Amino acid sequence: MTLMPTPRVQHPWLRRLVVSILVIVLFLAAAGFLYENICEARDRRFNAMPGRLIDVDTRTMHIDCTGEGSPAVILESGLGDSYTSWRKVQPKIAAFTRVCSYDKAGLGYSSPSPDSRTSDVIAKELHILLQAAGVPPPYILVGHSMGGYDVRLYANLFHNEVVGMVLVDSSHPEQDHRFPGEVQDLQGSWQREAEFLEYTMPFGLPRLLGLCDENVMERAADCNFHTARETLAEMRAFSTSASLTAAAGKLGDMPLVVLSHDPDKLMGDLSPEAARSTNEAWEKMQEELASLSTRGTQKIVKGSGHYVQLDHPEAVVDSIHDVFNQVRAAEGPSLKP
Repeated sequence: MTLMPTPRVQHPWLRRLVVSILVIVLFLAAAGFLYENICEARDRRFNAMPGRLIDVDTRTMHIDCTGEGSPAVILESGLGDSYTSWRKVQPKIAAFTRVCSYDKAGLGYSSPSPDSRTSDVIAKELHILLQAAGVPPPYILVGHSMGGYDVRLYANLFHNEVVGMVLVDSSHPEQDHRFPGEVQDLQGSWQREAEFLEYTMPFGLPRLLGLCDENVMERAADCNFHTARETLAEMRAFSTSASLTAAAGKLGDMPLVVLSHDPDKLMGDLSPEAARSTNEAWEKMQEELASLSTRGTQKIVKGSGHYVQLDHPEAVVDSIHDVFNQVRAAEGPSLKP
């Protein structure tokens, strides 16, 4: 007896359901992609980019220089931040010398780089950018948060170009080992948020959820896919950048001011006990940063959080002016006014 194969039961409704879901998903993805691109173009159309784009190797980088004088002040933003983080500081520095803010490769208006996002690479890219933009040394470097790694490595790599430094609530190479465990959990949460932004930004979801900045100047620079990707890449390179910075050594007798946030301001994402422990460790590390130079000083900015340049920009301007005056007093005859 020949056995006949059992016919497969067909479920045309299931196939139609799956196809319908796929069509809807593709439609929403396409609509989100179109929405994101239209919004980005609109924001940038009505908020003109200051400064200019400079050809650097195979990409373009954004730099905005204002004012006249020497030494020039170079503003280095923190992890994932564009030039806009200095918007309250730069105009006041331009009143007494030349000052430049810029977007690191992949952030803001700068196109992405194929290279790693460690601080030594960022420092080298800044060096090439300043040369291409016609901004000659000497420089006073100002680094906020992780930007402190970048400027310290710049000074290590190109020490003959740097005459002064201001560290604005700068990261410390040992902070990951000296913070309480709760901070490590929080950093993991921040990285997962960054991953969410990277994967969903092309389809406009962060914008729809109100995660992009309300300030159109910041939104035009920061709310885009390549900025989200660059931010995550810098996060993943943080420990490597810390190790490189730890090996960079000290600054000799270079004029240095370390600005630190108010230790009485506690991070809301941590328990009160963990927040206090974090601030205590942070203040100790800030004191250590001031000891990088024999002419280093630390200033605690009361009422300020981590973004001192936004909370109390006058404190940053005064510190830069202080370093500027020290440099002019020591090397004035050799510097152009």
